[in-house]
Amino acid sequence: MMNRLPLIARRFWHRGWFYPLISLVVALGLGVGSSLPASAFDWGDLIGPGIQVIQLSNMSDRQEVELGKQIDEQVKGEYQMYRDPEITAYIEEIGKRLVAQSNRSKLPFTFQVVNDDAINAFATAGGFVYVNTGLLKAADTEAEVAGVVAHEIGHITNKHVLKQIRQSVIAGGLADAAGLDRNTVVNLGFEFGIRRPRSRQHEFEADSTGLELVVRSGYAPSGMISFFQKLLSGGSVPTLLSTHPATQDRITRLQQEINQKYPQTANSVQGMNRAAYRQRISKLL
Repeated sequence: MMNRLPLIARRFWHRGWFYPLISLVVALGLGVGSSLPASAFDWGDLIGPGIQVIQLSNMSDRQEVELGKQIDEQVKGEYQMYRDPEITAYIEEIGKRLVAQSNRSKLPFTFQVVNDDAINAFATAGGFVYVNTGLLKAADTEAEVAGVVAHEIGHITNKHVLKQIRQSVIAGGLADAAGLDRNTVVNLGFEFGIRRPRSRQHEFEADSTGLELVVRSGYAPSGMISFFQKLLSGGSVPTLLSTHPATQDRITRLQQEINQKYPQTANSVQGMNRAAYRQRISKLL
């Protein structure tokens, strides 16, 4: 593909200037061109003029939440939510305990339970976290659930979905970027939050951030390890791991990080009471 580019573009590519140049050209083009059609997502109002139009990962919390709400509507069109108030309140309790220790604690996180027996959890922009009933049934302790939820919070605090959308827009070329409308953004947010595999870098970042939240929240980090190990030893690959590459590598890195950064937690049993957890989710059993 690169051999088809004009000579000047190839020079920019080799010097590492190609993608920044695209961003600048798109931003300037949008700044001096005609306004977007009424159906387009009003990025000018949400983000502001200039090069920030293409920098989706830099939108404010308010803007991200508004985008997340639209993605959430699509999620609810695809999945059935589990509406039991006690189970939902329990997941919110775990989630809010973790969020309180995060660097985005002011973001209005929303925790929901999906009525699906697949062992899975996922998250998208704006603080929207989803946990399947199948995962809650598969877990043995609250610390195990907290480890999964913390990992998903890690994706949000690191703005992984927004970064993936931005990369996809840039890779799509100028025409796609200039014609970016609301449905395109929402669909990409849905795809990157739920269906498409995460990059190794994003998985490692979410694991590390999640581990820090688990420890700061008082949970035993061993729960994070034990749940992943349980899933790997279960035979067929569960949904939670099917879109998450290099699971064994992630487990190894998590254990190393626990040993190096949090050796004081080696004997922690906080959140590891199996009977107490089973009592909290008894409606699902």
